[in-house]
Amino acid sequence: MISRWLRNVWLNTVVASDFVPEHLRWILLRASGLEVHRSIIEAGGYYGGRSIAIGQGCYINRGTFFDASAPVIVGRSVSFGMNVTVITGSHQIAGPKKRAGDLQNRAVVIGDGAWVGAGATVLPGVTIGAGAVVGAGSLVTKDVAAHTLVAGNPARVVRALDTLDTADAPAAAS
Repeated sequence: MISRWLRNVWLNTVVASDFVPEHLRWILLRASGLEVHRSIIEAGGYYGGRSIAIGQGCYINRGTFFDASAPVIVGRSVSFGMNVTVITGSHQIAGPKKRAGDLQNRAVVIGDGAWVGAGATVLPGVTIGAGAVVGAGSLVTKDVAAHTLVAGNPARVVRALDTLDTADAPAAAS
């Protein structure tokens, strides 16, 4: 119990504070047992457990909340807007005396190159495909296909996104 409390104080007070430069935060998270690679991670985040993996080259903005009662897997080069919430735990609906029944934990996976907009919430068991975009303020209740833009509450498909990287596009003929 005390070790869990100390871990929470360390992760969510010290490491998440404004006193730690964002370009060093990934090192402290990694040293604390999270699988975090070189990324920019802003202050004010919440890390609910050690079952968090963040790939290389990510940008995690201020106030991101990782429930982490089940694994949270963030691919490479993923961007999070401020105040993104990733929830991995929920409850079964139970009887009338206490509706929040047994805890159900399900992993969340966010694919390489995805962008999750400010204030978005991702619910348990959701996979966001590579290169997908989640609009600001969206509630993601179902999987999002790769290279798809979703928005709304609940999030719905807005359109498919290009898969050709403009850096890879052939030069225009003169």
